[in-house]
Amino acid sequence: MRGTKTFAALAIATALAALGTSTAAWSYYDGRTFRGGFVKPCSLDGVNPAFHRDIFGNPGLARAVYGFVQARDGSWHVEPGCHLYD
Repeated sequence: MRGTKTFAALAIATALAALGTSTAAWSYYDGRTFRGGFVKPCSLDGVNPAFHRDIFGNPGLARAVYGFVQARDGSWHVEPGCHLYD
């Protein structure tokens, strides 16, 4: 009897863990496409501006919050001496 209760508790815990993992994965889905990762201030490593239009569509926000500046040719760069949130 004791082994059955332990097994049932383990099965429930495993099911809840799997449900939590799948919920986290769906949080990156906006209904049409997967949004993809995140953007860190002062770093453009691995960032594709096309996937983050909410940030790169507003140059003022990109500079004030993330330290990014847009060049005359339209490319994005990290502001020289950027050290936001250090």
